[in-house]
Amino acid sequence: MLSKRILRGVAAGEITEAYLRWPSRLAEPGSQLSTAVGLIGIGAVVRVDPAELTDADARRAGFGSAAGLRSSLDKHGRGEVYRLVLSFDGPAPQVVSQPVVLGVSERAAIDRELARLDVSAPRGPWTRQVLEVLRRRPGVRAAELAAEQNRPVSRCKSDVWRLRELGLVEPVADGFGLSARGRAFLGGG
Repeated sequence: MLSKRILRGVAAGEITEAYLRWPSRLAEPGSQLSTAVGLIGIGAVVRVDPAELTDADARRAGFGSAAGLRSSLDKHGRGEVYRLVLSFDGPAPQVVSQPVVLGVSERAAIDRELARLDVSAPRGPWTRQVLEVLRRRPGVRAAELAAEQNRPVSRCKSDVWRLRELGLVEPVADGFGLSARGRAFLGGG
């Protein structure tokens, strides 16, 4: 979602806002992203008119001018423009992944949620295919996944976030991989 340039700028205190073009809002106010530079807080997510962006807005986003920011927005993504207010919330906690054993009821609940996601998708079942790719290639980026599936990057990110909300996926390096829960689910444990 956020480029390395933005992440480094937020961590250094030089960037406090990001402007992204999305087909629909893909982040929630009050959420946190665990990234390579640490925890990034999202304080607000507001749809804005790019024509009304000022040079001051651009500087808070790490650009020299509003024209430069608008040019960047024109090149990346489709849809509405959203302003994200960002903060550096400190280093990401070091989590030691413990083996997970899923009970019958928990496995059934995951199966139901994946089935619900599959049935609601116009393209048909997709969840297990994405989970298998993440198992085979930990750290795969959403852009690579999108290219493989011939789908927009924003849609692939949204899919991965849905799986992440179920606790099956976690950030790995610059991309995504299976969480301990996701590995246990696919491994039958």
